[in-house]
Amino acid sequence: MAIRPVFKPLTDYPYVQVIPVEFKWYPGFARLQVQKSLLAFHSAAKQLEISSILEISSKSTDPLGVSLSAFNIKITPQNAPTMTVECAFQGSKVFKRGGPFHDLYNGSSMEAKKDSRLRNSGDLVAFNYLGESFPITPVTAFYDWLYINALSQNPRLSNELFRFQGFSDIAFNPKKSLNCQAYSAALFTSLKMLGEIDKVLRDKKIFLNLLSGRSTKKVQHNGSQLKLKF
Repeated sequence: MAIRPVFKPLTDYPYVQVIPVEFKWYPGFARLQVQKSLLAFHSAAKQLEISSILEISSKSTDPLGVSLSAFNIKITPQNAPTMTVECAFQGSKVFKRGGPFHDLYNGSSMEAKKDSRLRNSGDLVAFNYLGESFPITPVTAFYDWLYINALSQNPRLSNELFRFQGFSDIAFNPKKSLNCQAYSAALFTSLKMLGEIDKVLRDKKIFLNLLSGRSTKKVQHNGSQLKLKF
């Protein structure tokens, strides 16, 4: 058995409800095995009355979910070439002994993620995106900011998000990882419904203030409190 979260947009702080779902896990990295686990995951979520879920990952059975993967969706900064969200994120990391490695902006997502410098340069201390600095707290803010920017630049894809009740990424294990594209998609959907998306994209300080403190806030689910941990 395994437990993975479904992320559901909310129309109030903390903007995303995190719903843990327990389901049968099928071991193995083959696409067929992952998709068997994914089917079990979403079937279990239906028992919690979450019937419409989009898996956002390269393993998704929905082409929309594959296109929305951080490995595939692209962001186009001002006065800079287009790059994937994954390349933008990895290439902007600043460590105690190196970085940012902006050359990663120009490669593939897989090359950026596996670059040895990301593992051999000490602790992560900040982000530097094309010369603009971002803090490492709130812990997922920079990744979320990149992803919602990419969604805002790709309305053909992002407009489809409103067809779904929640979002998943079966590869995301909150015990091992921090950032999650499914969470970011739910956050974008919530802020878009609230009419806040343009404001937070114009001013990163507003965005950071909006997210600050969310790791200690609590939300209600089925009468019990879930503490958000990232």
